[in-house]
Amino acid sequence: MKRVVITGLGALTPLGNNVQDYWQSLINGVSGAAPITKFDASKFKTRFACELKNFDPLNHFEKSDTRKYDLYTQYALVAVEEAVKHAQLDFEKLNRNRIGVIWGSGNGGIQTFQEQLIEFAKGDGTPRFNPYFIPKMLVDIASGIISIRYGLRGLNFTTVSACATSNTALIDAFNHIRWGKADIIITGGSEAPVNETSIGGFNALKALSTFNEDPAGASRPFDVKRDGFVMGEGAGAIILESYESAVKRGAPIYGEVAGGGMAADAYHLTGTHPDGEGAYLGILAALEEGGIEPAAIDYINTHATSTPMGDASEVKGIERVFGARPDMNISSTKSMTGHLLGAAGAIEAIACIKAISESKVPPTINTTEVDEAIAGKFNFTLGKAVDRTVNYALSNTFGFGGHIATALFKKFEG
Repeated sequence: MKRVVITGLGALTPLGNNVQDYWQSLINGVSGAAPITKFDASKFKTRFACELKNFDPLNHFEKSDTRKYDLYTQYALVAVEEAVKHAQLDFEKLNRNRIGVIWGSGNGGIQTFQEQLIEFAKGDGTPRFNPYFIPKMLVDIASGIISIRYGLRGLNFTTVSACATSNTALIDAFNHIRWGKADIIITGGSEAPVNETSIGGFNALKALSTFNEDPAGASRPFDVKRDGFVMGEGAGAIILESYESAVKRGAPIYGEVAGGGMAADAYHLTGTHPDGEGAYLGILAALEEGGIEPAAIDYINTHATSTPMGDASEVKGIERVFGARPDMNISSTKSMTGHLLGAAGAIEAIACIKAISESKVPPTINTTEVDEAIAGKFNFTLGKAVDRTVNYALSNTFGFGGHIATALFKKFEG
């Protein structure tokens, strides 16, 4: 089967609106959390989130297009544009029939859905809906619009596996390229969930942090006082390409995808298995596919959302695979970005790829006292980034319904 390399990255995140700004904020330990500005959250249990900063759709789109595209699609297109430039892709010189898009989103156009139902409820019952209502809200529309924008006629679909979505998309893209079904695939994920519906719904689940007194310090993975995750928004885009294609066009290569593992907790509607069963199986599958032993892993970007049950179960799953590994760094970049739901895996994959290419591990911030149930088991990279060679990195993502997706990245060697 074909080797699959990474030739382009694009990011639109609460820490920066491009890859370089995002990465610098990560390694500097910057929190993206602040009071919500997108709506009046004064009556909500959680009144803060990790919103994008200084993002104006009109800097990227014609006004007519903003009426056609939900925010999650807008975010996708902006991140993809950066990745395409980063990869130095000239579609005029390539076979567009061999270039695909596999995108991911957990919620799709939830903002559009909310707005249209509110408008309907305000009326007299006469159905008056925006003609773009249905295409704007569809969870698969972003992948379609990406292909339309660049004229890409290869395979095209969207994955949905809740918060494991982006890694699922990336693993699917990896598989289709190594199987020879495509030469290049644009993959990643986007999410725009900072609205009344999402914040209220996750509050009802008691999943969000309510540490309103200090939003910047609210996302505290592994900490004994963690009380839930912080909502985030944005997009991450990754260009995957066969090694032969990348070499032929002289593309920059930033790393390689070595494997992917997917599994299921088969345990609970929203909770993770207490012994980390799914995490254990997903990591094992990724390592097996990559043909490497656990001792080869240098860094794990954990799912670790800052929920009491989730963080502990993931660490148990990791421990079952790796045993005692004080030499291995793990961190949760969600301590800075918040949780981007279906887009989380995409921006965390970028963090792993940058960790490999820059020889630097981003930190876990805000955590001051590691929960005694998991303390002493690993190096949680607390507070500050760490300089080290990273040859192999894993990225864990888990979603409601028990979905598990773990991606394995490696340093590129020609």
